[in-house]
Amino acid sequence: MAGGDTLLIAAQSGRALAQAARRAGLRPLVLDLFGDADTLDLAEHHRPASGRFGDGRLGGEGVLAGLDALAASAGRPPLGLVLGSGFEGAPDLMAALAARFRLLGAAPGTVARLKDPLGFAGLCARLGVPHPAVTRDPVPDWAGWLLKRAGGSGGTHIRAATAGPAPPGAYFQARVPGRAHALAFLADGKTIALVGLTEQWSAPSPLRPFRYAGAVARARHEPQALAPRMVGRIADAVERLVVETGLRGLASADILVSGEEWWLTEINPRPGATLDILDRRPTPLLAQHIAASLGRLPVVEAAPVDAAATEICYAATGYAPMPPIDWPAFVRDRPRSGSPVARDAPLCTLFATGPDSAATREMLRGRAAHLRTLLDLTEEHP
Repeated sequence: MAGGDTLLIAAQSGRALAQAARRAGLRPLVLDLFGDADTLDLAEHHRPASGRFGDGRLGGEGVLAGLDALAASAGRPPLGLVLGSGFEGAPDLMAALAARFRLLGAAPGTVARLKDPLGFAGLCARLGVPHPAVTRDPVPDWAGWLLKRAGGSGGTHIRAATAGPAPPGAYFQARVPGRAHALAFLADGKTIALVGLTEQWSAPSPLRPFRYAGAVARARHEPQALAPRMVGRIADAVERLVVETGLRGLASADILVSGEEWWLTEINPRPGATLDILDRRPTPLLAQHIAASLGRLPVVEAAPVDAAATEICYAATGYAPMPPIDWPAFVRDRPRSGSPVARDAPLCTLFATGPDSAATREMLRGRAAHLRTLLDLTEEHP
């Protein structure tokens, strides 16, 4: 990987990947939905994408045309293409992209297998991996099931089960108890290297009761959120899935844990929402993602000394347009002045580090309060 190479990035939100690319010495060419102010600052060039945040897919022809234009702007061929969220529900589009650019991450066929709800559940059953039951048929006990959209992201697509069969593109998944965690790992198609364990929480709204809010990675000196033996069992299960599917690159396993029981709910075969938290070691994580994607599994350095956390702030009111704001340094994904932000849409992301996870979460709460005050003052004095 030569210093100063350009890198294509396509995602619903490309800021975190663009930031990781800059940290890895690469010049990001970004296609995403938002074109946030800090994304534009980080990107060598940017193109807007069409679609709706959380629905798990971006428009096909627009993505191809946008990436072609970005690649042409680079002068020489980019190093490759890294995909974030927005493609899990569109394997045909992924295949078209892989035919045009070097895909640095999971192959389209791998993503198709991991994101086929019934096929993935069957694979887990065959490999002895605990996974909630799934079906597309009507379920008799609605309270015991959730309705999910295949390829959705961010928890915004999850609802309580309804009568009748699951709608096209959706499925039912049995409810299981437990607290949400994610195990991030690098994979080379044969084995894995663990990157970090995060604890996650939600920000329910009336229409989106399972909407993702944030995550925290504990400090090195803290007892980890899960016992080492349980992490070992989960890692063994994930590695079996990697061998079966040929998964490569940075990915994460979403887990629900209750006592000694755990369930793998899904594999996210891409860099995810915890990238900001995890990319704090001496070696840039995106460089390791690229190496693993090319079949070279890197050595992961010791976890950072301090804890880190991020939280998405959702807009309590709509902004049409967004007023000028002097954003604090801890705010990321900053909407541009003059851009529209719908009510309940992602407004920005807060970032914090601290001596331990409790202090870091408390810092996030303080920063969220500070931001609410800033927004209120902005509305009162435009």
